[in-house]
This record gives sequence, C-alpha cells and structure tokens, in this order.
Amino acid sequence: MGIPPYRPVDLYPFATYSLDMGEEDRTFHQLVSEMTVEERNNLLASISEKYTFSKEPLYEDSLQGNPKATSTTIEDQFNRLPWYRHIWFFILSLFKSITSIKAFEENRIVNLGKEIASRFPDAFNYKRNWLLPLFHKALTDLKNGARFFYTALDSSVHRDKGAFYAFLVSLEMEDIHCQLQTQTVPQRISEEYPDASEIEWQQLAFHEMEKILVEITAEQREAMYANARSLYCLKELASFLYDRLLLAFEFEPSVDGSICSVKVVQDQLLTLNNILYSFKEPPSMALIESLFVFILNEQEYDAVELQNILVKAEDSLAAIRDFNRQIPLTLILRCASLDITLEPQAISGGEDWFVVFQDYWKKHIDEQFGSFQQDRHRQKLFESFTYFLRGKNLRILEYAESESNPDGMPVQGIFSLSFLLTFYTVVFITEINGVLRDILLNGDFYKREHRTAFTEHYNTLIKLEDTIKGFDYNLSPSGAYGKRYVQGSNEVSVSVKRRKMQVAFEEASNEAVEIISRTKSSIEGLLTILEAIVRKDPDGQYTALANMSRFIERNTGGPLKGEQSNQVVSQPKEATFITSVVEVIQKLHQTLQILADIDVTELDNTTA
Repeated sequence: MGIPPYRPVDLYPFATYSLDMGEEDRTFHQLVSEMTVEERNNLLASISEKYTFSKEPLYEDSLQGNPKATSTTIEDQFNRLPWYRHIWFFILSLFKSITSIKAFEENRIVNLGKEIASRFPDAFNYKRNWLLPLFHKALTDLKNGARFFYTALDSSVHRDKGAFYAFLVSLEMEDIHCQLQTQTVPQRISEEYPDASEIEWQQLAFHEMEKILVEITAEQREAMYANARSLYCLKELASFLYDRLLLAFEFEPSVDGSICSVKVVQDQLLTLNNILYSFKEPPSMALIESLFVFILNEQEYDAVELQNILVKAEDSLAAIRDFNRQIPLTLILRCASLDITLEPQAISGGEDWFVVFQDYWKKHIDEQFGSFQQDRHRQKLFESFTYFLRGKNLRILEYAESESNPDGMPVQGIFSLSFLLTFYTVVFITEINGVLRDILLNGDFYKREHRTAFTEHYNTLIKLEDTIKGFDYNLSPSGAYGKRYVQGSNEVSVSVKRRKMQVAFEEASNEAVEIISRTKSSIEGLLTILEAIVRKDPDGQYTALANMSRFIERNTGGPLKGEQSNQVVSQPKEATFITSVVEVIQKLHQTLQILADIDVTELDNTTA
C-alpha cells in the first residue's frame, strides 16, 4: 500500500488570523492529494456506465476544403494545367488585360463561390461578399456552446493550472501519480534518512520527484500533450470575442435577416478559423471530467450532477461540430480574400504542460515539507511549555476563536495570551510572585526611580490575569469588540460586512498585541533589575539592593529585623535568597523564549 500522502497534524489549537466572509473553495491541491485513485476510477466507471461521450471529430477537412489540395502556389497549379487550358486562359487574359495566371486565379475563385452558393446557399453570397443569416445564427450557437466551457475553465485552469494538470495526470498516468504521492512524503524521507537535516530531506524529495518523472513514457507524454492542446484550443474558443463579431451584422430586408461584409470582420474570421482548425478532435473523457470535478470542488462528488454537466458539455461540443458543418469558413475566406491558396494555421499551445506540472509538484513538495517542519517545531514548542507549565492544559480564552470554539472571534495573539494566562496561575503566582513581592515590600533600592520601575513592572504582572480576562470579555457578543464583530457579520452588503468585521478584528488584535508587548516589556524590566541584584553591581544601570546582606543572611523565611511579620512573604527554607532570585530569572527567561517561539509558530500558521 505504501506510505499515505502527508497531511499536517493539527497541533495548533487556534485559528489563523484571516477573516472568511463566506465559504471558500477548497484549495485545488487537496483535490489532487486527497481524492484516491480508486475514487477517481469509480467516478469514471460510474459516469461511463450512464453516459457515452461522442468521439466524432469536431472539424473535418473534407467539409472545409482540404488544405493539402491548395497547398501549392497558384503558379504551380497553373503550370500543371493541360496545354489547351493554358490557351483558354491566355485568350481570357487578353480580354481582361491581366496575366494568364491571374485569369486562372479569378476563375478558380468564381468557381469556388458557385460551389459555396450551391452547397451552403444561406451562409455566404460570393457576389456581394456577404455573410448571410445562416452564418449569423450558426455563429450565435457557436458562441453559446463555447461559452459554456468558460465557467469550467475559469474555475479550474485559470485559477490553478498546475493543480489541474496534476489532477489530469492522476487519471492519465495512475502509476506516476501514485509514486509521486507516496515516494515524496516527508514521513518516508525522514524515516529513511533519520540523520539528514530538514533541508536535506526536502532535497531528497525533489530528487525522488525527478526520478519518477523520468519514468513517464512517450505514449503518456503524447496523451497529456493532446489534452493540453485540447484545453488550450477550448480556452481560445471559449474566450473568443464573439460579441464584437456579431455586432458587425445588420438587418437586411432583402434576405430577411442579419448580414455582414466579410471585409469588415475578415481578421477576426481568420483568427476564429485557425482556432477551429486546431481543435479537430473532441477533448478526452479524462479532460472533460477534470474540468467539471473542479467546478463541483468537493471531496464527495455527486455523479448524477456531474453527468448532467457532461450532457451539457456534449451539447456544447455538438454546437462546434454544427458550425463547422454548416459554415465552410476556410472556403469563404478564400473566396472573400481572393486567395485560393489560403490555409488555416494551427495555433500553438499546450507545449508547457510538463513544465507547469513539474512546477506544481515542486511547490506541493515544498508546502508539504513546510507543514511537516511547522508540525515538528510546534511539537517541540508544546513539549517545552507543557514541561514549563507542569503538564497543565492551556487556559484557552473563552470567546476567542479556537478549536473548542470555532464560532469565537478571530484575534491575533490569542495563543500567547492563553499561555500567559496559564503561566500566571501555574508559574507566576506559585513560584515567582513570592520572591518579587518580598523584594517589593522589603527591598531597599539605592534610587527611588529603581523602586518605581520595579513596582510598575510587578504591577503589570500581578494584574495580568485580570487584564486578559477583561480582554476576553470584550471578545464576547456583549463585549466592545465581539458585539461589533457580530453586528458586522449580520450585514447584508458584503463590502460593509467585510469592513466592519475587519475593523473589529484589527482593534481587538491591536489590544492583544499591546497586552503581550507590555507583559514582555515588564518581564524584561524585571530581569534587568533582578540580574543586577544577583551581580551585586552598584555601578550598573540598576544597582544591587542597599540591604542585600540582610536578604542573604535570612534563610529561614522570617521577617527582617525591625520589620512587621505581615510585610514579608516567606521563602523556602532550603533555598537562599540569591538562589531563589536566580530561579526566578531562569523562569522569566524561559517565559520570554516560549513567547518568542509562539510568535514564530503563529506567523507560520498565518502564512501557511
């Protein structure tokens, strides 16, 4: 069975900081990676049992005038005439004062006009060079048929060409797709090369991809190139400027319909003719299925709905066939341009399919390893703060968006606030506050401003729980931010909804970031003072305590001499004062490091 495709493990309990104003389409690489080959084959089999797609050609040279029959120059055609025909055109040239070759060419064009008038009397008037009502109707039908594919193309190829080709390859080259899915996943690479670095793992995956792509056979390449060609021609036909061409027609009473001079639209007709000539064969079933699976864009596909779409697709292709049968566009252009050798030219397109497909898989592997590395980093982060928080679960904010509350308000910085809320209860109050409060109440600072700074930083931390809880309430439907966010989400106008929700989101995020920043700043300020105390540095920016010796001498946790016992918070009997301060310093440094790691994780989660 092999190793399944890598899917990121969601270790992250918080939503990203984007505002979704409605149901967004699944990303196309999920269609490629999550729909199994068995599911694809079952879908194809189910459709094939109920519906057969016509393989009849869209364009037939025999109806348009075989290009090979006129591929030689007019001079060569004239030279191949029998001698008596040469004499005839020589005599004719004398009356018209033109060359024999020119007389021959005019004769060919007149005969061609008569042929068109005989076979397609309602399509073209060669004497007046008019496109007739049948041409107008057939062109309108062609427009309606071709435009049906426009939505399918816009929802698939135009949005993610690489993912579309990858999905198509999974149908045309099942073996290649399965190998790419199983041989390039991070788990397999990391398990096979445990001593390699993350960068080396990714390079090894790229190397595996290149080895697999080399195995694509010539027949598989040809099949994919044919699909890419069909796709490009279909795109050109669907996006052709039909309306500009149709607007050139005007009602003519003598024919009781709309007509147009070929001269007015000749360049546009030449372009259309080249597209139709290039689009001779109908698209493969795999190509058509891929187009409309991307329209449905769900993991569980409704085969009945897809079958209905395929019926409409067949009707649209029938409109292309009907136009080519009713309108001999190449013959009309030869006659109108007075160029009997005019030939349609095959348009280029589709040659880049392999490069696009390869780039898609490079990007896909890159994203897989990016998610894999993020998961590893997140796991390490969770392990670090789980140990730091003594195995306690995070205190998730009640009204913020999270896994436990998907309907909550999305806000930047919620992970950090949840950590700080848990840190406050588990670490700060139980292991840090006693030392800091002892210094606050009993410490004799050399300078008043040092005491003021210490007091401000301490007060920020001691009030941290109340600050975060107050912010959490503001996210609730009754709070300052949550109320406006809910009101915005109920707006009818999409633009008004987006603006109001975005404003509430940004204001709440700004306050969250400000709380986190203020907390970090206070921790850093306390560290500066505590480290100065430990160094006993009277000449530094922050100096040691004036009564430092009395703190050091006190090992039993009793009050300092001459002070009231209720002013002192006890220290552990088995620890000296300096040891306790060092332990607090270590915990505060760990707190800052975890907050920094969370910042990186939140950034990764937002940009993933």
